[in-house]
Amino acid sequence: MLNQEQLHKRVKDILYKLTGITLAENKDIMIINRLEKLVRNTKFNGDINLLLNRIENNNEFVTEFINTFTTNKTHFFREEFHFADLKNRVLPNKKNIDIYCCAASTGEEPYSIAMTVKEVSRSINANIVATDIDTNVLQYAANGIYRYQKSAKEFPSWIKPQKYFKRRTKKTLSNDEVLIKVNDDLKEMLTFAQMNLNDNQYPFKNEQFDVIFCRNVLIYFSLEDQNTILKKLFSHLKIGGTMYIGHSESPQDLLNYTEKLGQNIFVKTKNI
Repeated sequence: MLNQEQLHKRVKDILYKLTGITLAENKDIMIINRLEKLVRNTKFNGDINLLLNRIENNNEFVTEFINTFTTNKTHFFREEFHFADLKNRVLPNKKNIDIYCCAASTGEEPYSIAMTVKEVSRSINANIVATDIDTNVLQYAANGIYRYQKSAKEFPSWIKPQKYFKRRTKKTLSNDEVLIKVNDDLKEMLTFAQMNLNDNQYPFKNEQFDVIFCRNVLIYFSLEDQNTILKKLFSHLKIGGTMYIGHSESPQDLLNYTEKLGQNIFVKTKNI
């Protein structure tokens, strides 16, 4: 029987093996809560170590484990300055553009990208690929139904949500909150798919994308693995293409192959 410290180490080891995600030392309470959630989600009645055995050795409940232990914190137009740069610098005069969002979560980020494209020109042919390791959040994103608080000011002043969402006919959730659904013309710009950033290779062509959003996901990996992921992503970015990374993240080795234009905005100048 494993003690709590050994159990938590085993969970961390399995998560790293499956996803590359590194849990910090101060995550013990989170691990306890997530293990309880995993037991509920799998409806497993036996000892938790037996469940972990089946995940690790028999490849059972792997999807449930990954979905339980991945974090999905996001909102529309998070770090708005990146979308402003996309609108003002990248998109003008573009007829076609390929964009990759590598941590789609529940969809707010890729839909924010799509709305930004539409704001610049409805004639731009945009292909937006959005991936995540968590199948539950991808289904949520594909459904495109969100809670919207009118007082939250989640959208920038240059976006009118009513252009891109339909209000659901269901009753108001509260005096300030309603359900909204993404319009079909926005959904048509997006392709959602499951992908693990820790995979050795990504299913894309060399220099396929004009823009890559890799924001607030690298923080869940070790510094060494962050660097590896960035280099893999970089190979799929065109020369002159833009990579956006999160406010607390570093481009690491990419610094010598990019030009920094703003707050964690990097334009590719040459291949590694």
